[in-house]
Amino acid sequence: MSHTISTLLTRNLHEVFGEDDPARRREAIADIFTEDCVFYEPGGVYRGRDEIDRIAGMIRATHPDFRYTPTAQPEELHNAGRIRWVSGRPGEAPAYAGTDFIIARDGRIAAVYLFFDAVVA
Repeated sequence: MSHTISTLLTRNLHEVFGEDDPARRREAIADIFTEDCVFYEPGGVYRGRDEIDRIAGMIRATHPDFRYTPTAQPEELHNAGRIRWVSGRPGEAPAYAGTDFIIARDGRIAAVYLFFDAVVA
């Protein structure tokens, strides 16, 4: 299925990295990522759907009560897009912030680049 870049950004944030249920996370990854996808983050590079599922599960397990909240609408530019977000416990100040950049191909995410941002108080 083909998705808009804004939809891909939002689904990745909530249904992949914010998802507690492993089966739902795997289903979302299969739907929105290309088979040869890559996730780049300061700690490493993860290739393929299985690796993205593994690292998303590991990240989620370290902060199971944190929620990702976009701080602005997703932005699109040709075959790329970005979404800025904060994460933390609901009702508390954000613990960290970031920006996800994606490159899309055929309506799916081919690459995700995660940049951590300063938390603005």
